[in-house]
Amino acid sequence: MAKPITVLKSIGPKLVPFFKTVALYFVLYPDENPPTIFCCLFKCLPIISLMLFVLLQGMSFSIYYRYSRRILVGLIFSCLGDAFLVWKQNYFMHGIAMFAVSQVMYARAFGWKPFNPYALGVLSVIGIAGYYYVASDLKGVLLCLVALYMVLILTMAWRAIARVQFFDELWTWTKLCGCAGSILFLISDFVIAIDKFRTPVPFSHTIVMSTYYAAQLGISLSVVDSQAEELLAQSKREFSETNDAKVK
Repeated sequence: MAKPITVLKSIGPKLVPFFKTVALYFVLYPDENPPTIFCCLFKCLPIISLMLFVLLQGMSFSIYYRYSRRILVGLIFSCLGDAFLVWKQNYFMHGIAMFAVSQVMYARAFGWKPFNPYALGVLSVIGIAGYYYVASDLKGVLLCLVALYMVLILTMAWRAIARVQFFDELWTWTKLCGCAGSILFLISDFVIAIDKFRTPVPFSHTIVMSTYYAAQLGISLSVVDSQAEELLAQSKREFSETNDAKVK
């Protein structure tokens, strides 16, 4: 694996559009009611720039780009969710549905091994406590839908955290980026839930969007060496299968 500093120098220029569009969003985002197409454009541009970043890392239908493809699909559905939530008074549930799909795609990209029951236990406690705190003001179908979304995002965070093993194997900075991104995603969505369903949160918009864009950046950065990791994993599987065949 290349050194993080060397890699960051090479990918830095590809991230310039993301940082510029985030700056534009916070400086120029029009606070209009009702929202306009320009609101949607300013909000979606940072995620679109991250889609381009993932594509620039390489993309194909081979197994070695499976991780990148899933992250890309997650970003696409996140962008759709952002667009729906611009008009959240009418399309709030549509936006949540789009983000639910993105959480599924991110979790699939992160994979199901290693299991890491400790991270699962901690996130389960946080999720249950958070749900009961928010659910006191929820009614009807929202009770089930919010619970389902929380399960999905907590699963995504669990799988991202489980990939970072400091003591059992070598960890990479890209896995750490994905882990940090998943935690920031949790923070962003919990602030949304508290602000919308429980009590107003001071500076909620700034907190939500800054943690959200940072989360998507971290998850996107995790694709940088994913092809090499997939190649290494595939080589290990083939070596193991060859050895098993010789033993038999």
